[in-house]
Amino acid sequence: MPASKMEIKKHVHRHKDGSLWATGPLVSGKPNGYWEWFRKDGTRMRSGHFEKGVQVGEWKTYHRNGEVVRVTMIKPKAS
Repeated sequence: MPASKMEIKKHVHRHKDGSLWATGPLVSGKPNGYWEWFRKDGTRMRSGHFEKGVQVGEWKTYHRNGEVVRVTMIKPKAS
C-alpha cells in the first residue's frame, strides 16, 4: 500500500484510573512499530515491535525497578 494511503496514528490506551497502559503506532488500524505497556504505577512492563499487527523480533519484560527480567525472540511465522 502506498505511504500516502496508509493511515498512521499514535495510539494511547489508558487504565480505568487514567494512567497510561499502552502506546504505539497503528497503521491502517493494526499495531505496527515499537509498542510499550505500563503498570498502573507508571513503570514499564513490556515492550516490543509489531509488523502489520503481528509481534516480531525482541520483546522485553521489565521488573518494577526497570531491570529487564526476560527477553523473548518472536520468530516470523511461515507463510
